[in-house]
Amino acid sequence: MSALSHPRTGIGNYIRGSLVGLAEAGAGRHEFVAFAAANVRGGPEAIRAALAGVPVELRLLGVPFAHRVRTTWSKVGMPAAERFLGKFDVLHFWEWAYPPQRAGVRATTIHDLVPLRFPDWVPARTRRMHGAKYRHAARTCDVVFANSRFTGDDVVERLGVAPERVRVAYPGVDRRFRQDGARADLGRPYLLAVGTEARKNIETVVAAHALLRTDHALAVAGSDPPSGVVGLGYVTDDELARLYRGADVFVYASRFEGFGIPVVEAMASGIPCVVSSHPSLDEACGDAAIRVDENGAGAIAAGVERALADREQLVSRGLAHAARFTWAGTGRALLAGYEAAN
Repeated sequence: MSALSHPRTGIGNYIRGSLVGLAEAGAGRHEFVAFAAANVRGGPEAIRAALAGVPVELRLLGVPFAHRVRTTWSKVGMPAAERFLGKFDVLHFWEWAYPPQRAGVRATTIHDLVPLRFPDWVPARTRRMHGAKYRHAARTCDVVFANSRFTGDDVVERLGVAPERVRVAYPGVDRRFRQDGARADLGRPYLLAVGTEARKNIETVVAAHALLRTDHALAVAGSDPPSGVVGLGYVTDDELARLYRGADVFVYASRFEGFGIPVVEAMASGIPCVVSSHPSLDEACGDAAIRVDENGAGAIAAGVERALADREQLVSRGLAHAARFTWAGTGRALLAGYEAAN
């Protein structure tokens, strides 16, 4: 749960949404405890704020040098989590750290295998952290959840996890991402892209924008956006919802994803989507997006022009597709996985 002590992005949103879904799916039948060892300076408070209104019990430890503590605890393998939580039926660790336990179902979530597949895309520390988690999960977990069938198949193939131990728990779309509501106004029509890390491929989107025969601006949400765009920096989910609704097209030319939740968020907001043709995005897109060669600026530009022309049809299909992804559905998938492994 320590990811919730930082500004929320994909993994933090998945963790929070999953807890919302679990609480809804298991209401009256199960009790849920959110446990984390977070930095003593502000960590527990940030997690409480992130989980405000979510009906789970909080057990939060404020510790100095929290990252080092979690790393050491994972490696040493003691004390068991029962020392802090008492007896439990399931321990689900969500991130790179892997706390020990004495009994009960052991579960984890793997969001993608980017550090293993594309080590040059991530810092060395990230490769070490996640590499250790992958090996440990493959060896010890009764059930490994993936956020897509694509990632689940990757886990089976690359980590050697038996298929019967792998379950898919698709992410949900937060209710704030909807067609009705306030729209951002950037002073001119705009295209929207999100994310600035290397695999998000923003540089090719910028090149595609230069080829367009429209007067749309290109707005990019994320830290350290490139020059030549409307840089929005880090945005809250509420700001992002307004940005989706105000955009004429959402462009997501990522080279690789675990699932691609921004695609379904944009669809739920009533925006046509132009998305990379990489198969890791197939499940997020369904048949509701314009798919393009993510490495071709010309292909992306042509996709944007097609999306502008076919807006009405794409919006209708996107709304129907996005409606399939709910956090209650995530919660049901997680509970089913726990129960099957028990």
